[in-house]
Amino acid sequence: MTVSTIEGSHGSIAVHDWPVAEPSWIAILVHGYGEHLGRYPHVATRLNAAGATVSGPDHEGHGVSAGDRVLIEDFETVVDDVDAVVSRAVAGNPGLPVIMIGHSMGGMIAARYAQRHRDRLLALVLSGPVLGSWHPTALAELDEIPDDPLDTSTLSRDDAVGAVYSADPLVWHGPFKRPMLRSIARTLEVINDGGELGDLPTLWVHGEADTLVPIGPTREGIERLRGTDLTEIVYPEARHEVFNEINQDAVLDDVIEFARRRVESADLG
Repeated sequence: MTVSTIEGSHGSIAVHDWPVAEPSWIAILVHGYGEHLGRYPHVATRLNAAGATVSGPDHEGHGVSAGDRVLIEDFETVVDDVDAVVSRAVAGNPGLPVIMIGHSMGGMIAARYAQRHRDRLLALVLSGPVLGSWHPTALAELDEIPDDPLDTSTLSRDDAVGAVYSADPLVWHGPFKRPMLRSIARTLEVINDGGELGDLPTLWVHGEADTLVPIGPTREGIERLRGTDLTEIVYPEARHEVFNEINQDAVLDDVIEFARRRVESADLG
């Protein structure tokens, strides 16, 4: 894995790359709120083994990218930054199809990307995506936003995941910021009104026991967004980070099989 920088909408954006010698497709990873792409090497390794060259950014204000921590006031510019990463990956691997994989808030970003740039994607994967509505955005209307630490047991049934998360200095461990919450709420409204995805193949995976991003509101958002080619997989008892769950191998098998079928169909076409 290498990390380099590109100029983003509001300063430098760190781009993580996991290349392979002879890729057959491009995977773009889009991470969630408060985290960074350095948490995804096991995902990239599996995608590499499936023939993908993998890239993705640390969003503005996240990881080692520039910006005030966890403060994004306009997600349209984040979509622009993701598009710059896509353009860079395509320029380095001309002719290869692109599949975008977004988790949590990254699923929201990836969904908005697909609305704006559907023609650039072969397929879309959404993992526990923030769509429809998200209950923490109501905190923006309180006089004072509580500084409640994240209950890391909600991430995964594997306790080690929470322990590593808590010790990660690049993960944001502070409170929500009011402008960020309002920006998320606005973006969800934009997506809800932004139109369907047509025939873009979309895989939605979600933990049945996800309390950080409950499945009900996400399902409402999916129903407004979905096109004609949606595959849904709900994992019983799984929590929010299905790529870090005790059944992560099965989850990644499902993602890779979905991608493989789409890439093979593109080759046949």
